[in-house]
Amino acid sequence: MSEYAADTAQFARNEATVRRGFWEKARRTLGRVPFTEDAVAAFYCATDSATPLAIRATLLGALAYFVLPFDVVPDFLLGLGFTDDAAVLVAAFTAARMHISDSHRRQARAWLLKNQAGSTEMGQPPAP
Repeated sequence: MSEYAADTAQFARNEATVRRGFWEKARRTLGRVPFTEDAVAAFYCATDSATPLAIRATLLGALAYFVLPFDVVPDFLLGLGFTDDAAVLVAAFTAARMHISDSHRRQARAWLLKNQAGSTEMGQPPAP
């Protein structure tokens, strides 16, 4: 398998993982981790077709790490569980900061407000 094919396959796996599990994980971490809004804004940036492919790949890789239940420091460890997730996400946010737009942040805040209010449609992103 060529390097390009492997990269394309990894991108597809990361995207599928994120699309399948992101909203549930974001909802579960709401109010428990300080980077939920940034993670949601990163999701909107990563799924925006206007975002350059390299940035999308970086964000999807970091978000897939966040979504997966098994990582270096298990999420259930009180006080430590999200430190590795935070480190991976902060690195991705830093790489993508020029591409996470005000629109992505507005969408993230709208999702947070909707879900903090206990909406019956929790977990689904608001319409753009």
